[in-house]
Amino acid sequence: MGKDKEAKGKGKQAGSGSDASASKGKGKAEKGDGLGTCTCVKARHILCEKQGKINEAYKKLEDGWLSNGDKVPPAEFAKIAQEYSECPSGKKGGDSGWFPRGNMAGPFQEVAFSTAVGATSAPFKSTNGYHIILCEGRKN
Repeated sequence: MGKDKEAKGKGKQAGSGSDASASKGKGKAEKGDGLGTCTCVKARHILCEKQGKINEAYKKLEDGWLSNGDKVPPAEFAKIAQEYSECPSGKKGGDSGWFPRGNMAGPFQEVAFSTAVGATSAPFKSTNGYHIILCEGRKN
């Protein structure tokens, strides 16, 4: 999935604001939703070194839920993370737990903090590889 295709990404996803590699879509923040003001986020993620592998994982999410406009259940996202993620958290279903602003690097933080609760981001690139994030909660 190149930048052009990422920009046309489907499903419940959020734009990252300044990160041009993340898609903007249906899960995008709206004024008054608190996305820009929360101090902590609870998220799951899938991390792959290769873009082709993250695209396979995203296709499973699309085929199962996103193409119908549904939210991906956390338990189902966890199964796909266990199958595809190359991050040690993949064994825990991609659970990144709660983390505050400033604790994660660049694009990961931007996407995590701009994805609505229950929404799944489109694949995006960071210095660690390619990610998909499922936002499970936010708090101040």
